[in-house]
Amino acid sequence: MENYYEILGVNENATSDEIKKSYRKLAMEHHPDKGGNEEKFKKVSEAYDILGDENKRTNYDNQRKNPFGGNNIFEEFFNSFNNRNRPPSVPDKIINLEISVLDSFKSSEKTFTYLRNEKCEGCDGNGGEKTKCNVCNGTGTIVMKMGNGFFTQVFHQNCNHCKGSGFLFKKVCNTCNGTSNSSKSETIKIKIPHGVGDGQFFRMQGKGDFTNGVYGNLVIKVMIKPEQDFKKEGNNLIYDCYLNDKEILEESISIPHPDGAMLVKLPETFDSSKPLRVKNKGFKVEGIGDFIINLNVRFKRKN
Repeated sequence: MENYYEILGVNENATSDEIKKSYRKLAMEHHPDKGGNEEKFKKVSEAYDILGDENKRTNYDNQRKNPFGGNNIFEEFFNSFNNRNRPPSVPDKIINLEISVLDSFKSSEKTFTYLRNEKCEGCDGNGGEKTKCNVCNGTGTIVMKMGNGFFTQVFHQNCNHCKGSGFLFKKVCNTCNGTSNSSKSETIKIKIPHGVGDGQFFRMQGKGDFTNGVYGNLVIKVMIKPEQDFKKEGNNLIYDCYLNDKEILEESISIPHPDGAMLVKLPETFDSSKPLRVKNKGFKVEGIGDFIINLNVRFKRKN
């Protein structure tokens, strides 16, 4: 993605006035009528078109901070499926994968099925016989200029003639009706990394939909649900323990844990507002969490 802040020579926290001032200076410097470089002038105009508009700037900043980007301690596992890069124009296919807290702790294997668009075998993903659009010359976009003098704005918009595809059909494929793909179910088996959290995203390259001649990525959003009174809070494993009127008088009680049941001593003063904590028995992700036991009392009173 182009760094428009760098092109205009301003920082990411620059005010609207600072952006406008820098744009005017660079526009005059690079304007072709003043002997400047036309390509640099176009880049400057393009950058100001985005950063000079509050809504466009917000969208641009959000795209630069894409949650799928950056290093991810779990992403290496999923990238092993396919290491080839994909064009940035291919959209990701996003699906939700529901797992339990214990799945996360035990690194369980999960098998799931989803629908994806695969390459049409009838036309080998071409959609049919095509010819280049003579309006946009196959680019899918047309260039428009607005304004005059030093403040000419250059815009790119989809070609209406070919609807942004860059081509027209001479003959449409009978199998896919020109879509170049067909919907099929895909089943994948994965091993959940230990400590994965709610809302965590993973990317599997090449496992998304077939679009524009290539396969996009499959992005998996993990959704964690409580299970058997276990919950996850950061690196801590939480257990809601329910005791009856006899158990609260015991010296110690058996508490379930994914690694095996453990005998936990109850405090001399029973206080359900204060949870018990077993050190270093939580999740082990960039540190070690604790096992926290919430004490609750529940029993049926006699009439």
